[in-house]
Amino acid sequence: MQGRGFRDQTSLADRLEGGTFDRLPSAGSGPGPQKSVEGWVLLVTGVHEEAQEEDLHEAFAEFGDIKNIHLNLDRRSGFVKGYALIEYGSKEESQAAIDDLDGKELYAKPINVTWAFSTGPLQAKARR
Repeated sequence: MQGRGFRDQTSLADRLEGGTFDRLPSAGSGPGPQKSVEGWVLLVTGVHEEAQEEDLHEAFAEFGDIKNIHLNLDRRSGFVKGYALIEYGSKEESQAAIDDLDGKELYAKPINVTWAFSTGPLQAKARR
């Protein structure tokens, strides 16, 4: 055969199974939150369209040192798309923010706070 990548006569299945890939170390066994490469990331949904990064920082800073806040804006309108990503350095700080702020109001609109990355379904928590 001529062309690129066809020197080896192995089957496609053999090539797919033989790869070695880098993986992040698992924080524990079973389903639950997972650490990103840099820290523990929370997904905040229901963010009011006029909320600012400072508003989120003020609400979430009481639970620990915030490493990063990412707030996406709509290109046409310039308003917030309705979600934010907030990164903490420790799992305990992140969990405290989830426990306290999930369901609370920001700009008179309830926000939902949960883990951005997880393996498998999260445990359903008791409703307040």
